[in-house]
Amino acid sequence: MTTNLLTSRRGFLAGGLAAGIASTTGPLALRANAAEPPSRNGKSHMKLSLAGYSFNRLLPKRPTPAQEKSARMTMDGFIRFCADQDLDGIEPTTYYFPKVVTNEYLVHMKELTFRLGLDISGTAIGNDFCVAEGPGRKKQLADARQWIDHAAVLGAPAIRIFAGRVPKGDTEAVAIERCVEGINEVLDHAEERGVFLALENHGGITATPAQMMKIIKGVRDSKFFGVNFDGGNFRTDDPYRDLAVIAPYAVNAQVKVAIFRDGKKEPADLERVIKILRDADYRGYVVLEYEEADPLGEIPGYLKTLRQLIS
Repeated sequence: MTTNLLTSRRGFLAGGLAAGIASTTGPLALRANAAEPPSRNGKSHMKLSLAGYSFNRLLPKRPTPAQEKSARMTMDGFIRFCADQDLDGIEPTTYYFPKVVTNEYLVHMKELTFRLGLDISGTAIGNDFCVAEGPGRKKQLADARQWIDHAAVLGAPAIRIFAGRVPKGDTEAVAIERCVEGINEVLDHAEERGVFLALENHGGITATPAQMMKIIKGVRDSKFFGVNFDGGNFRTDDPYRDLAVIAPYAVNAQVKVAIFRDGKKEPADLERVIKILRDADYRGYVVLEYEEADPLGEIPGYLKTLRQLIS
């Protein structure tokens, strides 16, 4: 960790949590070669993208060809919507890919986005690395490697991953250990394919910044590992304070239009969220992940606001 990061407020927050973790013994102890925040140039720069999950109410999940024909929105339609909004990129969430993903499908998506002037800012999977040893865990790891391969074909620089939840009868410490092992196991493949693994704060064993830092500091140091900063997923007494802890590690950033303070929903202060990223010298995509009731009606307005905030 660089000197200027340690002396900054964000470095102090992350460093303080890491110091507490370092005193832990056993499997959760801080690795000597633990993951560090990505190197930046001291100047923030952000581009705007939209997550496919924003149309979760409209996009069919794992559709067959027949289901796609009758759907209110398709992945091609989502891509064209993003082009109509003059976005820089899209995040095609994998939940809406066909049941059988072929190379032809991936190449078509890459061709369409490129012709419409869009980047594929990243993609996402719904993995669970807390699963115990056995066929289920092997499948989780195999699926993660397969989607890393798919991301490489798409030209997606990052893939958003989850940690998972504590299995019944296990402890949080055991679950975190398994998660760290799972990330480290697939990280070699991600490095070979040139795809960043971005761990999202997504409840379960990533519900607090302290939990996130335990995992981050257990993962081996790699230029291809970081955090998927999700502005709406900490449901603590001060989500903004907690977002500032993980922001220095962000390799991808998502924003939501609502937050949950102590579990109570309220409108997100988007200006404050963007400031947290800017203060962390974040360079990369800001991805709107809209989760409210009227995507077609409200998304354009939120994109306009975000475009002004990141400029």
